[in-house]
Amino acid sequence: MQALERITGFADELTATRRDLHQHPELGFEEVRTSGVVAEKLRAWGVEVTPGIGKTGVVGVIEGNRPGRRIGLRADMDALPIHEQTNLPWASRTPGVMHACGHDGHTTILLGAARYLAETRDFAGTAVLIFQPAEEGLGGGRAMIADGLFDRFPCDEIYALHNSPYDPAGEIGIKPGPAMAGANFFDITVTGKGSHAASPEMGVDALVIATGLVQFLQTVVSRNVPAIAPVVLSVTQIHSGSAYNIIPETAALAGTIRYFDPAMSEKVSARVREICAGYARAHGATIEVDIRNVFEVLVNDDTLSERMLEAAQEVVGPEQAGRKDRLVMGSEDFADMLRLVPGAYCTIGHAGDVPLHNPSFVLDDGILPIGAALLARMVETRGAAV
Repeated sequence: MQALERITGFADELTATRRDLHQHPELGFEEVRTSGVVAEKLRAWGVEVTPGIGKTGVVGVIEGNRPGRRIGLRADMDALPIHEQTNLPWASRTPGVMHACGHDGHTTILLGAARYLAETRDFAGTAVLIFQPAEEGLGGGRAMIADGLFDRFPCDEIYALHNSPYDPAGEIGIKPGPAMAGANFFDITVTGKGSHAASPEMGVDALVIATGLVQFLQTVVSRNVPAIAPVVLSVTQIHSGSAYNIIPETAALAGTIRYFDPAMSEKVSARVREICAGYARAHGATIEVDIRNVFEVLVNDDTLSERMLEAAQEVVGPEQAGRKDRLVMGSEDFADMLRLVPGAYCTIGHAGDVPLHNPSFVLDDGILPIGAALLARMVETRGAAV
């Protein structure tokens, strides 16, 4: 297949780019170097570039050699606040920051597709290349949309992908319809009354209240949501205290609520607020609750999922590309773009079994030309679609 063969010809350069990005990870809305690398490479290939969309996002536009439709391709650029433990030669040089989700690979994959499309120009319509900041819960997709992404760069369809250490290497999978969970993030602040650790009866112990809340919040899903409804509530942070001999006056909790049914999201959120209000009254404390939506449910267009699957089968063969049935409780802010523009999102399996968001995660560079060829084929096949 021409796209894969041509892109494989510069696969070593893609690997070098990916490893360079990996060595210099940047958190959401701080992707200054990364977006600079992206913009520089796109301009070198003759691509029209607009930086600064959604703060650090970059959009490139490539015109084909004949009229057609506008096809969007999106990749995320941000890293995670994790200290890398791989000990690889190209490991992160920034303490406490790591590409533990493979966004360095996604950025490189889209750059590979961009180079191929810019060099060939043998497609109908326009390729809109969207390099998005801040996917990891900071709302980078929404920031780009609020900055006029689709008003300034309209798209008829849009596509994206994610690496997967959970699937066989080179296997491409897609789930039509609802595929990934929506998510609310919550912050809970408990304010009691500080006191000396030797005299806890003189205070209202915010830490005791907070730890009790952690336990009780685990009953919200198990005792309020039907067993067949996919909902997950996780408390992921607790912060309190400053010394051995002080009963802390405040404690903070944080976490997420994952869901597919908005009604379940509302029910669980309401129950969290009710429990916190009850705990506050029971303990004579003040508890503030902030629950906000961060990710929508990701819904793949049924028809366009089939078209992406067909392109995937061209790239890796029919045996290596197929439909998925399982819902994924993880979230992805490409969902916000799919609410405005029809499209699809797939996964590409790669070698290695270390999970995403792990300090020992290693991306398989072998998927770079595969992903780039798939995205390029979406432009080649969908730009001329009627």
